[in-house]
Amino acid sequence: MVEIRKVTPKHDLSWYVKWTASSFLIAAFAVRSGQMYPFVDLCLSLIGVSGWLWVGLLWKDRALIILNGIAVFILLSGLIRHFTPMLVA
Repeated sequence: MVEIRKVTPKHDLSWYVKWTASSFLIAAFAVRSGQMYPFVDLCLSLIGVSGWLWVGLLWKDRALIILNGIAVFILLSGLIRHFTPMLVA
């Protein structure tokens, strides 16, 4: 049997942030599946991807930074659209 070696830090700041952010994203997915609370979904998703962006910055992982940086921008755009519906029309 091949042993899989863990390479990410354990019980440091990034460990707590990544698990908290992941919990927010899972909650956002659950809310999204009900399709009844898009604002709550946006907020939970934004918190989750912001947390993962922070983890990417702590780890200096460009893929995480780019992915989650773009996701933060998209979700913030959605929140702005939610509060300014007349400007979008």
